[in-house]
Amino acid sequence: MSRMKSSPSLRATLIGDVVGSRTVADRAAAHRLLNDALSDLAGEALDPPAFTVGDEFQGAFTSVGRAIDATLSLRLAVAPDIDVRFGIGWGEVTVLDEASGIQDGPGWWAAREAIEWTASAQRQPGLALVRTSFRAGADTRADVASINAALICRDHLIGSLNDRSRRIVKALLQNQTKKDIAAAEGISPSAVSQRAGRDGLDLLVLASEYLRGVP
Repeated sequence: MSRMKSSPSLRATLIGDVVGSRTVADRAAAHRLLNDALSDLAGEALDPPAFTVGDEFQGAFTSVGRAIDATLSLRLAVAPDIDVRFGIGWGEVTVLDEASGIQDGPGWWAAREAIEWTASAQRQPGLALVRTSFRAGADTRADVASINAALICRDHLIGSLNDRSRRIVKALLQNQTKKDIAAAEGISPSAVSQRAGRDGLDLLVLASEYLRGVP
């Protein structure tokens, strides 16, 4: 007996994959690192992000803001060992088979279009640091351009950070104090504050708060 499809529902879809995966020296170790990072997002997801084939993973969230937040968490969790790109979509999704979890619909088509654009954009010198793009199903949202403007600026900032600044912004996003971060880094609290201002780390934290609230 064939299984009935569920009614379509609006959701934020996420597709990600590893940049330059063929050049990764230890692909098994990279897979484990990324899989652990994906597991940490399970509690925030409608459909927990998980590998589908190769180094591609997919998941779904109740809002675009939550999907955007997931991309930042993942990037910082696996950097500098792994570089990841994303496509975020918004639209109706239909579960074709409840048992296997197979899904289809404009929400997934939008995410696929988005990650394909991201991969293409990276080949352009002026957009080389872009890692995230957003698309939406027809007539579902009016904020696609403004979200993409925020994402490309955020990606450029993150891509411009060195390892220490990435660790510090990751800690700030986890609500650690600058005093505790300084102790972990072996530097003074004033050095952390100076770096946070100079490298735009406080700005990244504030921007992530705004973006997290996107419906």
